[in-house]
Amino acid sequence: MQQVYEEVKTPYKYGLVVTAPDSAGKTDCPTVFRHNNAWYMSYIFFDGKGYETWLAQSDDLLHWKTLGKLLSFSKDTSLWDAQQKAGYAVLQDDQWNGSYQLLQYDDKYWMTYIGGKENGYEAGDLSIGIAYTNIDISGPHEWQTLPQPVLTKNDKDVRWWENRKLFKSTVIWDKSKTTGHPFVMYYNANGDTTHVAKTQWFERIGMAVSDDMKHWERYQNNPVLMHEQGITGDPQIQKIGNLWVMFYFGAFWKNKDGAFNRFACSYDMVHWTDWTGDDLIKPSVDYDKRFAHKSFVLKYNGIVYHFYCAVDDKDHRGIAVATSKDFGKSNLHF
Repeated sequence: MQQVYEEVKTPYKYGLVVTAPDSAGKTDCPTVFRHNNAWYMSYIFFDGKGYETWLAQSDDLLHWKTLGKLLSFSKDTSLWDAQQKAGYAVLQDDQWNGSYQLLQYDDKYWMTYIGGKENGYEAGDLSIGIAYTNIDISGPHEWQTLPQPVLTKNDKDVRWWENRKLFKSTVIWDKSKTTGHPFVMYYNANGDTTHVAKTQWFERIGMAVSDDMKHWERYQNNPVLMHEQGITGDPQIQKIGNLWVMFYFGAFWKNKDGAFNRFACSYDMVHWTDWTGDDLIKPSVDYDKRFAHKSFVLKYNGIVYHFYCAVDDKDHRGIAVATSKDFGKSNLHF
């Protein structure tokens, strides 16, 4: 675990790289991938009404230009995901220091997303949907979505820890079928069948599996990663050698303030050992004074880049990056 920490740590905070166009908006949840010799980032944008998914492009991982939308609000407000479409590109090359390309399955690229029909921040029922495209992913365009969510709080096999709201997900294409299935989803959710109010907002990370990306079944009854209280969420998975590494964030833990990024490791994708040392990212500067959380970590040309959501004390929310090499400071500010 210490070796993993030394490999992935990023002591230099470069600063903000994507922000909202005005103080009312919030950018969140980066997913970074490589395509046609350029870098792209899918991220979510909250405009006060709900989440949409956007695309940005970069040549150097430090300077980003927003290109346009990938998932938008629905004109038909009766649809299950009309006002919330928070997307995350999936089926990425999962090798640390690898290509970071998105892989095609069934001649399509894929995203999972949080969907809902109510206005507001994380408002109403939130479920997990699937989106896909067979169009060039370097350009902004509306991805197609399955007509219904694939995982909801109302499913017959819903587990005790996920019977309220389902949140961010990621999917690994495990061609060795470690779990017996090629597609493995990790996601966080909240809920508690004991109906104890103070624990119902706790979030834990669990698993689901699929053979076709469209039909999903839960895997095991309990979460694979959780803590005594607060949030354990937003998993991102990469493989370093023969070790699976899950980057995730914690928040509001017992005897620990704020929100921060950490990691856990596994040999079998199911049983995870939690790192007990220092946070990978934690609040330390003005732009992430309140929260520094929600990881996307990659290594390219010998340099580690740790993208995260930075929230200041005025609740401005943007995407920042820390690195293993000192690149100076970003000129972007809230």
